[in-house]
Amino acid sequence: NPFDEIAVEEAVRLKEGKEHHAAGTASEIVVVSIGVAQAQETIRTALAMGADRGILINADSDLEPLAVAKLLKAVVDEEQPDLVLMGKQSIDGDNNAVGQMLAALLDWPQATFASKIEIADGKATVTREVDGGLQTIAAALPAVVKSRLAIASSMRRRVSPFTLGDWLMTRDTVRMDTPAIRATSLIVGPELPV
Repeated sequence: NPFDEIAVEEAVRLKEGKEHHAAGTASEIVVVSIGVAQAQETIRTALAMGADRGILINADSDLEPLAVAKLLKAVVDEEQPDLVLMGKQSIDGDNNAVGQMLAALLDWPQATFASKIEIADGKATVTREVDGGLQTIAAALPAVVKSRLAIASSMRRRVSPFTLGDWLMTRDTVRMDTPAIRATSLIVGPELPV
């Protein structure tokens, strides 16, 4: 999954202290793949990129996002990471659900569509792409962060309902940048029937 490769690249930068990260921000990178035996190749690719260990969970059939999130929760419970980095979506089902479900199962804060991550003082400060431009949020660690394609541009994680109040207690908006004003668009040609 190219989106997960982006997350691995960011994890390696966290560990090696590249770009805006202090060296040693991450101490170990553990990659997880769920699938058939051939998924070992995916793990080998991540190891070649700089991951330290890989875990393969054998599954002979396609799993729904909630099943994947539950399996990942079991791994997180065992490994006890401070940060789970994931790609923004899967490519097999083209869905964008596992990270949010994992965060809910773990009762951890989450940040999606991350284009920049900074780890310091027990929190992740994440710049994320939103419809209105860029939003910078802070989430206490441990947290689940889903990366977006832009994060790698400089180099080449029981579903509980929650209220808005619960959500706002785990994340604080640090800054909201609005995009530049666009020129007005015009439709040229015959009018379409309504």
